[in-house]
Amino acid sequence: MASNESRNELTKRIIPQMTLSDASNPLTAPLKMAENLTANERVQMRFAIEGNAIVTGGAGTIGLSSIRALLEHGASGIAIFDVPSTFTSSQSAIDTLKKDFPQVAIRLYDVDVRDDVQVNDRVQRVVNDFGSVSLLLCFAGVVGSVHAHEMKFEEWKRVLDVNLTGSWLCAQAVGKQMIAQKSGGCILFTCSISAHRVNFPQPQVAYNTSKAGVLHLARSLAAEWSPHGIRVNSLSPGYMDTILNEGDGLTACREIWTSRNPMGRMGDVEELNGAVVLLCSKRAGRYITGIDIVVDGGGTVF
Repeated sequence: MASNESRNELTKRIIPQMTLSDASNPLTAPLKMAENLTANERVQMRFAIEGNAIVTGGAGTIGLSSIRALLEHGASGIAIFDVPSTFTSSQSAIDTLKKDFPQVAIRLYDVDVRDDVQVNDRVQRVVNDFGSVSLLLCFAGVVGSVHAHEMKFEEWKRVLDVNLTGSWLCAQAVGKQMIAQKSGGCILFTCSISAHRVNFPQPQVAYNTSKAGVLHLARSLAAEWSPHGIRVNSLSPGYMDTILNEGDGLTACREIWTSRNPMGRMGDVEELNGAVVLLCSKRAGRYITGIDIVVDGGGTVF
């Protein structure tokens, strides 16, 4: 409990204050297209992805799908942050990606997103290897379905550390670099429908809490980093058809999930890519920051 003296000190605080961007800031001003472009050139430019991207959890199913979309739309370099076991299991898919885009540097970095020293070191390595960072996409995450009254502290901490703190550590390290570059950038967090409502029937209080935290992390950074031209948004997938939602043990859950969805099915990871490209594109997403796009087949309408 705070002493009376320390409580009195609170009245003497001078807290820092944000400075928002303004219309004269070239980092947030509208980007006009040249008038002599063809319709096809305008289409390509509107959703073009520019610069180098760091993708955490990038060796997972959703991460690799999003990376392919970024490359198809023009990303010049990809740094994949993940753990060794996922790199091993996804080696074939990563090799295919490199084969399909031989002109682009795609590099792998072993990173535990919970380790601030490691995160800062790897971001600096990316800067050394690529020269700059324009995009950060955070897909690293873990799920835990445990009854709340039976959850051990270690499990709660693991989920919050990876999903929320890990996202923050990566954003802070990359945000510092973007501010130093003075060229703006884009950060995209992965939330979930779990950030918006309680999932059913599985109990997952830690996961839901972590994703709700990521949702507000994105909004907070969108406001604070606006003068630096850093747009910060989030994406909330519904139940996606990935290995995390497969197996005979999940059959009953899958039936419940699909029965409560207006489209009556799980989502395909490819169906996330339109939102990813929109939010990461320098022109189409220029005036979009601090928002969350839900891609769930209408599941959260109930």
